[in-house]
Formats: sequence, structure tokens, C-alpha cells
Amino acid sequence: MPTGPLPAPTPSWSAATDPPRAFHVRSRALALLAVVPLTAFLAWGIAHTVSLAASWTGGQRGGMALAWLASFLLLWWVPVSWLERPRRAPRRARRALDALTVTVQIPVYNEDPQALRACLDSVLRQTRPVQRIRVVDDGSVDDTGAPLTYDDVRAELFRHTRAPGMPEVTWNRTPNRGKRHAQMTVLAHDDADIFVTLDSDSVLDPHAVEEGLKPFANPQVTSVAGQVLVLNHDANALTRMINLLYLPFTRGLRSAQSVLGRVTINSGTLAFYRAGIVRSAAGVYENETFRGRPMQMNDDSMLTFYGLLAGDTVHQPSSLVFTLAPERPGHYLRQQMRWMRGTTVRHLWWLRYLPTTGIVFWTTVAEYVHVLLGLAIPVAILAQPDLRGHLGALLLSGTAIATVMSYLMALRLFTVRRSDMTTRQTLFLFALAPVAALWRAVVLRPMYLYAMVTCHRINRWGTRSTVEVGL
Repeated sequence: MPTGPLPAPTPSWSAATDPPRAFHVRSRALALLAVVPLTAFLAWGIAHTVSLAASWTGGQRGGMALAWLASFLLLWWVPVSWLERPRRAPRRARRALDALTVTVQIPVYNEDPQALRACLDSVLRQTRPVQRIRVVDDGSVDDTGAPLTYDDVRAELFRHTRAPGMPEVTWNRTPNRGKRHAQMTVLAHDDADIFVTLDSDSVLDPHAVEEGLKPFANPQVTSVAGQVLVLNHDANALTRMINLLYLPFTRGLRSAQSVLGRVTINSGTLAFYRAGIVRSAAGVYENETFRGRPMQMNDDSMLTFYGLLAGDTVHQPSSLVFTLAPERPGHYLRQQMRWMRGTTVRHLWWLRYLPTTGIVFWTTVAEYVHVLLGLAIPVAILAQPDLRGHLGALLLSGTAIATVMSYLMALRLFTVRRSDMTTRQTLFLFALAPVAALWRAVVLRPMYLYAMVTCHRINRWGTRSTVEVGL
């Protein structure tokens, strides 16, 4: 993993803005950061266990003590995430990694041309060059409904890649059929060893491909998730908040799952796959249905699902990618609803097709137990007179615990150092952690419950009817 000062970016080949840089912090710094959350969780776990034992020893029912302990255990991923470290390739395996043929596939639909330039530019800047770049425009249109063909961007890309040693580039335009069809238009017949899926609004750190390939030194690894950072982090109050709202998954649950080799959802923003697994899914992957409707979302979780069936799926925290986050509330809420509905469908797939002895099956069950406890605990408190009489104290203690928990999760902000974010900005985001926790409880949790009961509405993407975020 690269260490040391963050170098200045090299000049861009196009008009795109020079991209920022980011590094995953060193293991020693991680260990120091981890002391706080690991100590806090150990103390909290002991306190819950002692409380439950005392209630039983005193001849009383476990009551709320059991519910609190269960809620605590269901947050297993918060401390486990601190055990994640970037995977390394043994010296003897590096030559084999260098020999791999790597294809980067970029589906494009109603993308800001400047963002697309920056995306393509970042692929060409990689310290480990890729062999092929496959761009597929899925029938983009402008605000008037006329074809949006990106002629200038395409011409720049082909002009720049004429030189010897540059990647082979193809650019296809297809009728609008969805992201999966755009991907498989080229991947179904590509004979590469590794496929990299990259969203068109994403910008790679120069070491992203080099770091993302290292876990494949282990033959059991079938897919690798890159670590996602918000590119437009300081555009407005919403994008600042999204930095925190994405955190529990991108650097929390996914990191913990990676420790166990069972990452369940790679971000389409940046992911690596053994190509044979993707090719073998051609014809099935792009035609997935749920309750008779075509599945137009959660393409990334389906590809990860194929990886789970074949071997280990991991996260590489040193393979970093910047992505544009929604800048308007409507765009953000539509994105979240799409993700929530798609994830609900994928939960059903995991429960049906993955082994009942596996960690993914039981963590999925735990997710639903957590949802049920979130509904049952308030009802139980209101239903018991002795607890209802202490409602104010319970609310106060619950708020205190939620605040502490939000800060423990937000410590993951400090696991990445980036050139476009000052220490002051990072500390400001950290201070806002309780606000993000309140947003999750008041807005996202009710949305998730609604998404669960409307998960059959998966045949529309929900965003990108026009260009929604510009660079």
C-alpha cells in the first residue's frame, strides 16, 4: 500500500479536473484508533451480560436486559470492522498478478460529460495498467430526449489511446435496456482474466487497480470490493452528510464481512471479479426477475452473489475510488429507495440459496431480528407500567447510548487520508455523527420498512432520467 506524503496529481489528458488522492492509513495508526471502539464494546458487552445475569439470579425474568443484550450483539460488525487490513500479495505471486488480463467495463447512461472524462482519465492513470477499456453507452439522451452521444469525449479517448502500450478501447452505443445489458454486451464474450466494473461517475485513485488485484493472489478469492469515497463531499450540506450516512456500510459492515471473507454487496462504483464467474452468468444475470418483473437494480449485489457461491468475497480498503453523490434531496431519496428495495430482494436470495450453516445466512437473519427489535422494544416499554414510568430516563439513556455509538462508528472516517479534505473538515464531519444517526432513525429506517413491503417495484431504475450530478 502506498505510504508517505500525498503527491500532487499529474496533469490530466483532458479538460477533466485533476483528481484527488487518498490513502488507507497504516496499520499502526489503525491499531491506535481501534483501542477506543474495541474497549467501549468490551465494556458495554460485559455490562449487558452482568445486568442479564443479575436479573436471572434475582429470580426475575430477563425482561429488557435480554433485549438490550441482543441489540448489542447484533452490532457485531462495529468492532469486527477494526480487524480489517489491506490484503497483500506474496512476492512469488506478483508476477502472476502482473500477467493477468484486466478489462474495465464502464456503462454510461445520461452521465455528465465532464464526469465521464474524469472517469476515463483515472483509468488511464493507473500504476498497474489495464489491458482493455469497454465503454457502453446505454442509449443516453439529453433534456430534450435527443441522443446524447459524447462525441467529444469518445474522440479524446481514442486519440489518447493510439500510442503504443495503451489499453485496447471499444465504445458501443446500444438501445436503452439497463445497466446489466450494457455490461454483458461486451463482457459475455471478453476473454480477460479479471473484470473491473466501474461506474461512469467514479474516479479511481491511481493505485486502485494495483491494490484491487492483490487479493486475487489467494485462489479462493472470487471478487473484491473497492473502498468508496464521496468525490463531491463539500458541495452542500447533503453531500457532507452523505459522507457519514454511507460510512456504516462502506467502512463498517462491509469491512467486517471482509474479515470473514463473506462480503455480500460490492459497490458497482468499483469492483473486481474473476471473469469466468461473470461470463458463466451471461444470459441469466441480465434477465433476472422477481415476481415476474425484470430486476433493473442491484446489479452489483447479484455479481457478488455469484462470487459468494464460488468462493470468498472480500473488500480491499486500499483500492480507493471517488464517486459523485446526490446533491439534491429528491435524487438522494430515490437512490436510497432503489438500494433498499434491491437489498430486500437480495436478502431473500441469500436466505434461499446460501447454506444455513454459513455466516451470510445468519447475519441476514440477524438483520431482520434487529428490525423487529427496533419495533418491539418501544412497544414493550410502553406496555409495561414499571418501564413506562421511567420513560424519560429511558429516552435520556437511549439518546446517550445512540450518541456514543454514532461517534464510535464515525471513527472510521479517520481510516482514510485524502488530499481534498482537510483535518478541519474531517473533524467537522465527525462532530456531526449524531445528526447522521438521527437522520437514519427518523428518515431512513421508516423508508427501509416501506421498501421491504414494496420490494416488488424493482423494474424501474428510479434515477438518471437526465444528467443529475455534474463534476
